[in-house]
Amino acid sequence: MQEVGEIMHLASSGRVIIRLKRQLDEGNFVCDESGRKIAKVAELIGPVSNPYASAISLTNNIKKYVGTKVYFLDEPVIKQKNRKQRR
Repeated sequence: MQEVGEIMHLASSGRVIIRLKRQLDEGNFVCDESGRKIAKVAELIGPVSNPYASAISLTNNIKKYVGTKVYFLDEPVIKQKNRKQRR
């Protein structure tokens, strides 16, 4: 996981505004320190030297993440489900 920035605030439109430390692409997912996906980058805004991202929240409780650092997963986390196959 690489740190990509910090969640600044929740916009009136419901999107999350993230101050970026490194470049991300639209459509990338950002996660918290435990690896849980919390937002999807919708668009990049601001100057190239000091970029921000507008992201769509993937959780209902996004307010608790305001002021926290967010990360980008280099490799997707694969969760295996413990299910029996039906015949």
